[in-house]
Amino acid sequence: MIDHEIHRVVQYVTASTSYGRETVAEILKTGFGELSALATQATCRFDRETLLEYISQWTIKRTGHPEPLVREVLGCAGRWLDELCDHSARQRPDLLARSLNDEDEVESI
Repeated sequence: MIDHEIHRVVQYVTASTSYGRETVAEILKTGFGELSALATQATCRFDRETLLEYISQWTIKRTGHPEPLVREVLGCAGRWLDELCDHSARQRPDLLARSLNDEDEVESI
């Protein structure tokens, strides 16, 4: 994601929640950054729920924000997280499993 897109997501989530812009920006940049890094470095496949859980836990640990806050912000930005996942899947089709029907091939983090 480019800075302009991240700024747009931060504006949307800030307007949709009661959290400050700086807090929202920190959470989103941390979560999106890890998702992007994972897309370039991972060697196994992940289903959406596992990936979202990993990004949530990573962001909680890295930012130190409470779990409900991080989950609400990332949940509110779910549309953009899905777009980033789809973009990553197009670039690295071996990374993301789009269905739980592929359980034999999906590994947990």
